[in-house]
Amino acid sequence: MSTQQKRKFFKDVKHYFWEDPFLFKICADQVIRRCVFGKEAHDILMACHDGPTGGHHGANYTARKVFDSGFFWPTIYKDAHELVKNCNSCQRQGKISQRDEMPQNSIQVCEIFDIWGIDFMGPFPSSRGNKYILVAVDYLSKWVEAKALPTNDARVVCKFLKSLFARFGAPRAIISDRGTHFCNDQFAKVMLKYGVTHRLSTAYHPQTSGQVEVSNRGLKRILKRTVGENRASWSDKLDDALWAFRTAYKTPIGCTPYKLVYGKACHLPIELEHKAYWALKHTNFDIKTAGDHRKCNSMNLMSSVIMPTRIL
Repeated sequence: MSTQQKRKFFKDVKHYFWEDPFLFKICADQVIRRCVFGKEAHDILMACHDGPTGGHHGANYTARKVFDSGFFWPTIYKDAHELVKNCNSCQRQGKISQRDEMPQNSIQVCEIFDIWGIDFMGPFPSSRGNKYILVAVDYLSKWVEAKALPTNDARVVCKFLKSLFARFGAPRAIISDRGTHFCNDQFAKVMLKYGVTHRLSTAYHPQTSGQVEVSNRGLKRILKRTVGENRASWSDKLDDALWAFRTAYKTPIGCTPYKLVYGKACHLPIELEHKAYWALKHTNFDIKTAGDHRKCNSMNLMSSVIMPTRIL
């Protein structure tokens, strides 16, 4: 090695540490990630792309999901591009080009869960009696809530909104299109009861409620690539699609919706299977030693309680 290569090597080696039998790296964002290679790296990439929580996202989003899961290898972006290029499901579906997209209107928001967009998708082939999906998306965090429903009338919308308010609090405004399931007396009474402003998008211009339309398209794309030949199973795949959507990196917020809402990265099944750093610490935890310590502490606590009683 030349002098410059030696200097670079000793500079880089400071960011790595070895804990037998694994190598870890302290990355630029100060997160400790486990270094993987070969078949294990390919399996992790496959799970983060087309696993139950993958969602068949693009190369960059797939690589971000690997980083969020706590794994690292030098050629991760190159491998992700190759994987997406060779993914049969992704290449069959294709994607809309930016030139063909309609312009999206940004809406100023103050706090998380202040403004929700709400819209129906469907009708789809009947799945367990469900034909529609009601989607609600928070404009700030991009957090998506969705429910499979048998009908698209005002009654199911009001029931969905009440459960939404109970979980996330009453928002300042709800944005919807001018469909009859949103513009009716029953919906207006619920809005009045909870003090929520109902904003309507411009007729024949769905881009005015752009965020919910983007989320609809994202969920449809995930479902199209994960549902098999039996199209009637889409309602069973909806929860996994939501999980994949919530744990995907979003460029406008600079992280995943899950991390923004809960303040921590979401632990995915792949992390336990391939032993990410946090999971490794738990799996190395000796239950017997912990049990002995617990017994000792309990004995000390009992003696401290009993001794004063004997003196008295």
